[in-house]
Formats: sequence, C-alpha cells, structure tokens
Amino acid sequence: MGTVTLGVSIAVPEPYGSLLQERRASFGDPAAYGIPTHVTLLPPTEARSADLPAIGAHLAQIATAARPFPMRLSGTGTFRPLSPVVFVQVVEGASACSWLQKRVREASGPLVRELQFPYHPHVTVAHGIAEEAMDRAYEELSSYEAAWTCGSFALYEQGADSVWRKINEFPFRAGGGTPAVPVQGGCSLDQPSLQS
Repeated sequence: MGTVTLGVSIAVPEPYGSLLQERRASFGDPAAYGIPTHVTLLPPTEARSADLPAIGAHLAQIATAARPFPMRLSGTGTFRPLSPVVFVQVVEGASACSWLQKRVREASGPLVRELQFPYHPHVTVAHGIAEEAMDRAYEELSSYEAAWTCGSFALYEQGADSVWRKINEFPFRAGGGTPAVPVQGGCSLDQPSLQS
C-alpha cells in the first residue's frame, strides 16, 4: 500500500454553499467548481493507506465527544500579503472549529502535523487570482451573512484528478445539523473538496 492525501472539513450547507461557490467562480478562480464550499479542519495531509482504519477510528472518537454547534459567517477578510486568499469570516463557531482541528491533529493520533500558519477558520472565496479580482471578492461579499447548525465533519481523499472525495462522515454525538457534504456545482455527494 502507498500513501494518500487526506483532509478533514466541515462543508457549508445549501443554499449557502452553492452561492459562495458560484461567487468564487465569478471572481475568476479556476478552482471554484472543483472545491465545494467548506471550513477546513485538517489541510491536505499525506498518510499511509494502511493507516486509514486507525484514522477513521480516531475521527469517530472525536465526533463522539463533540456536539452540534451554531456556525455563522459574516463579512470578509484576507490573508494577503502573507497568502493570496480572500475569505468569508467565521464569526460564530470558530472556537468549536479550533477545538475540533486540535483534536484531529493531536500528538497521540494518526494525523499529527504542524500547520504552516496559525489556525484561523474561514471559508475561502478567492485564492491565487489577480489582485483586482481579489479586491472585488473582498468588497462584493463584505456584507455576506449565513448561519446554520454544524452537526458533523468528514474525511476526504484527494484523487489523481485533484478532486477531493468523501471517505466517511462523522456525525456528532447528539446528531442533528446539516449534511456535511452538500451537492454543489454538479459534483456528486462523493466528490467534495477541501482545498482552499
């Protein structure tokens, strides 16, 4: 067995997910339709295929300890000039996302990794495109608002075609919330993405 590229994220549910995906495409981001809208908990991470059962057990244990929580998006932010990203801000639910991502990467688990930047939950709406288009994304979504109850996260694997596909969804102990993988941009439920 070889290695796989994995990630963990919370999908933004409908109707918000598709709307933000369409807006991302309208700004000229070529990755828009390959990346359903999400909040990353674990960025792309190399793992051994043989470790998948242990990874699944680890994530299930985290989900069992979690409860559904309110998520709210409001306005825009940017990581420029450090990173060419414009995002919609997570203004409620950020501490729960932070707790989850720490558990996912904890030293005793199979997904240990250091982050390139400090963790900051967000929803990317433009990445690596022309500065004028980044400015437009920042301005046009500055009054954007969305809210829902987060009830799960999911594990994804990146295929050779760069498409991220769901391996498994992990509902929180109390259940509820929305599906972790909304259908967007013609992608099937098995073809989400979690790259920025």
